[in-house]
Formats: sequence, structure tokens, C-alpha cells
Amino acid sequence: MRFKKLLTALVGATLSFSVFAAPIQIKFSHVVAENTPKGQMAIKFKQLVEERLPGKVEVKVFPNSQLFGDDNVLEAMLLGDVQLAAPSLSKFDNYTKKLQVFDLPFLFQDMAAVERFQNGPAGQELLSALERKGLVGLGYLHNGMKQLSANASIRVPADIAGKKFRIQTSDVLAAQFEAVKAVPVKKPFSEVFTLLQTNAIDGQENTWSNIYSKKFYEVQDNITESNHGLLDYLVVTSKEFWMDLPDDMRDTIKKSLDESIAYGNSIAAEKDNSDKEAIIASRRTKVSSLTPEERKQWVDAMKPVWKKFEKEIGADLIKAAEASNQ
Repeated sequence: MRFKKLLTALVGATLSFSVFAAPIQIKFSHVVAENTPKGQMAIKFKQLVEERLPGKVEVKVFPNSQLFGDDNVLEAMLLGDVQLAAPSLSKFDNYTKKLQVFDLPFLFQDMAAVERFQNGPAGQELLSALERKGLVGLGYLHNGMKQLSANASIRVPADIAGKKFRIQTSDVLAAQFEAVKAVPVKKPFSEVFTLLQTNAIDGQENTWSNIYSKKFYEVQDNITESNHGLLDYLVVTSKEFWMDLPDDMRDTIKKSLDESIAYGNSIAAEKDNSDKEAIIASRRTKVSSLTPEERKQWVDAMKPVWKKFEKEIGADLIKAAEASNQ
């Protein structure tokens, strides 16, 4: 009888604990404003998860680098201080060299090719390339294809020889400009407008949305729709946090994440087009596109860059990415 009472008490305590257990907290840290595609994606994710797992999971979104910047968020994630982030793909060099495939110049013709690659076997396998370093890739979030801007017309590789172009910190991006005898200058994104305005640099590479929102088109005479590179993000979490989640809860969170990423990518595509049209309508700069013959000159000039990083990235991976253009 005494054992039965004790067992009943233990069961009751367990049930009581499960009823009043605190929800799992997911801190989602990112570096942009809430009205951006990434910001809207994070808000959508919070809504979906909390609707589907009420009282079980609480998502806290920290925009505008309120919690961490992209340079330190991955270290914080491994320490358990944040559970979700979406740094740009170039921020993962210390964790895997394979993601450098997305920095290779003139590898993808357009966003449709990028999506075919990312959604295909090779792109999906890349999501697990970080696991040996304790991270798990959960999906690709778009910003868009990069364009070239300068105060002189850019049509063929010879047009940028000797000119200074701002780049992100990336060995691939540095090699990209060096291959056509231009000068890569690694500077913070926040300084680009002033550098262009004062002619400290001759040009830069960026997406339509960044060129528009930061008003680079106001201090550059020409923009070439080159679609020469990609600026995307990787939604990532720690392997320890991800695998500690109950299976059913993990499935629900992943489904919500997939839907919110698709939502964010649809906003990014719309914004890419609308910002391009706004730049053209402003008449503050001349926008031109490469002909197929001109683009081939760039591809031929950049293939040595592909070869230079082939060993780090993997020849099969580069081949699969190139095949996505067909």
C-alpha cells in the first residue's frame, strides 16, 4: 500500500512538472531590419512555430545585431547562447571551404540556376558540411545575384583592369578581381557609400536591393547587370540543440522553417525586381546588361579562379553547380 501511494505521488509530480514545464526557447539572431526579406522570414517563423507548438516553444527574434553580429554569432551558437542565425555564406570559411562554391564568379547564370543547385542532391548535401564543426545547415535564404557598378562602363573584363573594387572578406572574391587585373579592397559594408562618394574606390559589387537601399546608384554612373555572383545566407543551428529536440517537435520546427524560408525568398525575389526598376526609374545611373558574347568573355576569364579553389571546394561540387545552368 505504501509503495502504491509513493508511485502515485511520483506519477502526479511528473505530470505536474510536464504541465508547468517552461517552453523551449529559440533565440533567432540576425543583423538586418525587420522589414527586409530575412527579417520578415524570421517573424514568419516565429508565428508558425508558436501557432503549431503553443506553450511548448517560444521564439525570440533579435534583429539589427541586437544580440550578435555575423562575425561572432556562430561561436555564440556553439556555446548555446543563440539557437538560430542566418549569416551570409561567405562567413563560413572557418567551418568548411565547400560553401565557397557560392562565391565563385560567373558560375551561376541566374537565381533559377542557383535554386536548382541548392534544391538538388549536391546543394542539400552541403547543408551537412558543417556538422563535424557542430553546426547544422537548415536552408538557403536569398538576397540575390550581384551586379557590378562603377563610374565607367563595364562590358568586358578589360574594362575593370586597374580599378579598385570593394569586396567582402573572401579569398575567392579577391581572386575574382585579381583575375581581371582589378584591385580588390576589403572594407566594411557600412563604409561603401562614402568610399564611392569620395572616389576612394572605383566600384563595388552587390545585389539590387543593397544598391538601392544604400543609395550606391546615386554615386555611381554605371551599373552592369552582370549576375556574376551570389549573395545568399545559410540558416543554421547547433547540432547539439537540434538533436536534443524531440523528434516530433524537430519535424514541426523544420516544416515551419521551410515554409518561412520560402516566404522570405519570395519577398527577396519581388524586392530584387522592384528595386532594380526603382534604380532605372531614378535616372541617376545607367543600367546595362551583358550580351551572351560579353558574358562568355567573363566566364572564360574567371574559370582559372574556379580551378584555383577546386581542391578546397571539390571538383564534383563545382561541376554540379555548373550543370545547374542547363
